[in-house]
Amino acid sequence: MAFTSFLGRLLFVSLFVLSAYQEFSEFGVDGGPAAKSLKPKYDVFSKHVATQTGIQIPHVDMKHLILGAIVLNSLGSLLFVFDSTFGAVILLLHQAIATPILYDFYNYEADKREFNQLFVKFTQGLALLGALLYFIGMKNSLPRRSSKRKVATKAKTN
Repeated sequence: MAFTSFLGRLLFVSLFVLSAYQEFSEFGVDGGPAAKSLKPKYDVFSKHVATQTGIQIPHVDMKHLILGAIVLNSLGSLLFVFDSTFGAVILLLHQAIATPILYDFYNYEADKREFNQLFVKFTQGLALLGALLYFIGMKNSLPRRSSKRKVATKAKTN
């Protein structure tokens, strides 16, 4: 049972590890292609947040955001494989931040091709969020095993 659970976590986390590896291998000095594609999406997202909530999101260099995503993916994946709830929370944080920014289907008309592609990827990101929430919930609902052995008491005879 423990091996299949470990194998399942390993397969699940491979999505995050492969993503982090790809971003790391293409990083370069300017953040690579991920930073170039994130820049306009981040600008639109920050303008949208500013107009809707009045909160101004500070300017951040894109290579720092990509580096942060790589670190979150790597650290969260490593901890998650070893059955850590904290690793799942880190991956959950990454998905919650990255999904609405990267897959901004809400900026396109419903009849555009980009809308459909981004909406599918957005719902896949939500599915990953749901899987991480399920893991965290199941992890917290299982009773903790006590390391102390219970001593069997013998019934007294008269």
